[in-house]
This record gives sequence, structure tokens and C-alpha cells, in this order.
Amino acid sequence: MNTPTRHHCIRTMKKLLETIEKALHAEGYPSRPEGLYEPVDYVLSSGGKRVRPMLMLLSYKLYRDDVDAILPAAVGLETYHNHTLLHDDLMDRADMRHGRPTVHRRWDDNTAILSGDAMLVMAFRRVMRAGCANRERLLSLFARTAEEVCQGQQYDVNFERRTDVSEAEYLEMIRLKTSVLLACAAAMGAIGAGAPEAEVRSLYRFAECLGLAFQIEDDYLDVYGDAAVFGKRIGGDILCGKKTFLLVGALARADEATRRELLACLADGEMAAEEKIARVTSVYDRLGMAACCRAQIETYHAEARALLDALPVAEARKAPLRAFAESLSGRKS
Repeated sequence: MNTPTRHHCIRTMKKLLETIEKALHAEGYPSRPEGLYEPVDYVLSSGGKRVRPMLMLLSYKLYRDDVDAILPAAVGLETYHNHTLLHDDLMDRADMRHGRPTVHRRWDDNTAILSGDAMLVMAFRRVMRAGCANRERLLSLFARTAEEVCQGQQYDVNFERRTDVSEAEYLEMIRLKTSVLLACAAAMGAIGAGAPEAEVRSLYRFAECLGLAFQIEDDYLDVYGDAAVFGKRIGGDILCGKKTFLLVGALARADEATRRELLACLADGEMAAEEKIARVTSVYDRLGMAACCRAQIETYHAEARALLDALPVAEARKAPLRAFAESLSGRKS
């Protein structure tokens, strides 16, 4: 990509991010009952890349420029995503999110549940405000996706009790838990803009691949990332015995002695946290799991690039979406 095009993409993404933040901040919240809406504002004001609403707006801009029509749906999707984070952090007993205390830590468990539920309702109401002709299709896809995310979360919970989770099962779980929401974002943008059905499907799979890569990278960063940049404690997944691409892959690749060593370490409730993280990471290192992770991430990014290359839309229109997808590759947080 030459310099002028890259600068144009950066300006486009910056402008869209400003538009998203402005729309999020414009949402007013009641002051009563006390304690219900403050966490909502706290979570939605945390900033970040706004990956999902950005995907929706960039997909919409492949075909149309009047992003105000789809903007309420983008805000709704970001609200829904943060709703899932409140409940996910509570279920995982996570202390930090984006470098700040999670809602259940700053307030309490009941607040995280109730405020998260309120966000779910807000999300649907915001999607309903979209000014697109295909609003019913947007709502249908959004509702289906919200149900799939619940399915993925339940698989994640079920997998905690199993030591025989296959790589295929794990990938399906993260597809449902994480990837379908990114895919929904891209497809909603295309649907809202009136794109041909074949192109909606291509953009859905494009973003689904980005989501799979994104989640595997999240697994990787939990072990090999920098806590100051990642925004969460390194090794958190290890401490709670969470099934990740690294753990599932290590259990599949290990010989019997190493497998027993890994499972015994994870099951030891008396072992100090730092020792457990170090010992499990050492097993991952011996089995080359970091390289396996990086290879799988690149496989999904390559498929996403190929799908975008084949999309019958002018390259000038695709450039900002391409640049945004590339920005998700090799991330540190």
C-alpha cells in the first residue's frame, strides 16, 4: 500500500472511531435507580479500538457513505459486546479489563449481573434505531448471533470439566463465543448498505476468520504477552484452568508423561500462582505451542485477506477495511 493510500485509510479509521465514540458518549443514562447505569457508562467509556462497530461501519462504507444510517446498530453491537464482557469477567473472576478493575471488582457481583442485563436490553433498542431499509434482517442476524454467543459461552464452561477437548471442538467454541460477533458486525454493515447476498456471506466469513485469529491471539497473549500492554494479568487462563488453543494443543501433542505433568500442575490447588504459570508455560515452550499459535493465527488472516481480495468492490473502497484487518494482526493487547 503506498503512502497516500495508507494515510487516507488512517484518516478514515480515525474519523470513524471519533464518530463511534461521539455516538457512545451521546447516549444518556438515568441517574436512578442508583448503581444500575454507572457501570454501563464506566464500561462503554473505556475506549479502545472498537473492533466490532468499526467492522460494521467499514463494511457499510464498501457500498455507501451515509454511515449515520447504520451508526445506531454499531453502537448497539458495541453495547452488546460489553454486556458479554461484564458477565464473562464475573464468570472467570477476572480482576482487570483494559487496565482497569472489572465491574464486579469495582462494585460487586450483583451489580455486574444487573448492569450487564440492562446493557443487553439497551443493545437491542439501539439496533432497532438503525435507519436502514433492512432493519428487520439486522435484528434477526443480531438475535441469532446473541444466542450463538451464549452457546459458545456454555461450551467454554462445559470444557472446564474435560481434559479431552479436541482442537476442532475448541475452534467451534471460539467461533461461537467470539468470531460470530465480528462476523455479525461485518454482515450487518453489508446488509444495511444493501449489498448482494453473496458479498454479505463473504464478508461474514472474512470477519469470522479475523475473529478466530483474534481469539487465538488472545490465548497467546495471556501467556506470552506483556501485562502492562495486554491490560490483564498474564497467566490468568492458566490459573483458572481455562481451555485455550495452547492448552488443548499441548494436551494433544504431549506424550503421556508430559500430559500427566501438565494436568497435575493445573489441578494442584496448593501450588503458588507464579509457580503454576511458570511450570505450565515451560511445558508449552517444550511443545512449541507458541509457534503453533502463530501459525494458526496467520492461516486465518491469510483466508481473510483472500476473501477481501476476491470481493468485487473497488480497491479504493476496500482499502480502509483491509488496513483495519491488518491492524488486528500481530497485536499486543
